[in-house]
Amino acid sequence: MSARVLTLAGGRKVALAEWGEGKPLLYLHDFADIHGVGAEPFEFHTRLAARFKVMAPAHPGCAGSDEDEEVDTIEDVVFGLLEVLDALKLESVPVVGTGLGGWIAAELAVRQRSLVEKLALVSPTGLFLPGAPIADIFMVSQPRDGYDHADLRRLLFARADSKPALELFPNGRAALEPELLRYKMFRFAGRVGFNPPYLHHRLLQGRLGRFDRPALILAGERNALVPMAHARAYAEKLPNAKLVTFADAGHSLHLEQPKEAAEAILKFL
Repeated sequence: MSARVLTLAGGRKVALAEWGEGKPLLYLHDFADIHGVGAEPFEFHTRLAARFKVMAPAHPGCAGSDEDEEVDTIEDVVFGLLEVLDALKLESVPVVGTGLGGWIAAELAVRQRSLVEKLALVSPTGLFLPGAPIADIFMVSQPRDGYDHADLRRLLFARADSKPALELFPNGRAALEPELLRYKMFRFAGRVGFNPPYLHHRLLQGRLGRFDRPALILAGERNALVPMAHARAYAEKLPNAKLVTFADAGHSLHLEQPKEAAEAILKFL
């Protein structure tokens, strides 16, 4: 993997991780992800890099990216991402987004569909569905009794005691780097998604019909953060979308079943 810093037209700096060779692929990250809690690509990412040059910018204030004090809404994030695409000189590119990154990817697609060649969303947040709210991840961002992260692991993984869950969100205090990455990611998420029922934009569902290019939705059937109804709604409202579900996976299915998730996306792309 290589890492560099993009300096945008206005002077803001954005951390960019790149790995693989070939056609560019834009990757937008989630909580349990590169930039969200890890500084290096996971197996899922390296599998994508077997076919593409994966380009993963860190969201504003995450990892090594500058804070953007003007970010208050998801629309602000999208316009900042457009500046990143300008700096990278990307005009039409496949986009993969996980979780909160999937929300950003969908917002980009409905606004600037010519920039998104194909759209793959893994456990995307972003929709407002009455009766099926996204869970309050902010409430469990701090460990219970100052030590126990099991509640957070239950939201992000099918099993709180699984290997990736315990490695990325161990009980007690983790090493400084992942602790700082996690803090920055939650801070960013709070700027755009701390509005009950959290991590949503009420107008997005009605706008999904604007993106008529191919789309793929991957969803874990044991996702405790985002109800399955959200994945179905994305698949129904995007005119050219396919839904693939994973029986024994939760929100972070790209880490729980990296081979299967990457294969589904590569086949789609």
